[in-house]
Amino acid sequence: MSDVSFRLRVNGVVHDVCGAWVGENLLFVLRDRLGLLGAKAGCEQGECGSCAVLVDGDLVCSCLVLAASAAGSEISTVEGLQPSEPGTFNPVQQAFLDHGAVQCGFCTPGLIVSITSLLDHNPRPTDLEIEEAISGNLCRCTDYGRILAAVRAAAGVGRD
Repeated sequence: MSDVSFRLRVNGVVHDVCGAWVGENLLFVLRDRLGLLGAKAGCEQGECGSCAVLVDGDLVCSCLVLAASAAGSEISTVEGLQPSEPGTFNPVQQAFLDHGAVQCGFCTPGLIVSITSLLDHNPRPTDLEIEEAISGNLCRCTDYGRILAAVRAAAGVGRD
């Protein structure tokens, strides 16, 4: 087995990753090496979206990305989307709270990242575009209607 070392820029901070197995995925490195626990290990096959992060602004399932291949990229996790002022939330997080779009919370970080990506690329999405954007995020316990309402609110699109 071959070990590698590389640097990752995550949420604006450069991290040296030393002695990693060449096949370690980005999800493992984020959670187990860097202690960023927002991305969750769900299916580990890119099916559930609980491990969603942004790599150079593109939405990816971190379980499918080799960590070393992300060296030189800007990685944003759900932790990086949190405003620096304690007790405040970004518009997507606040909308989730306001519309009761959170229950157990396991899928929430992936949904927040996916919706942030959607709104970064399309600030006024239609319902169909919202549904398509979150189609890669599986949730077992929250009402998808509440999630849609939260996205509409975060986008400032009044269809409630």
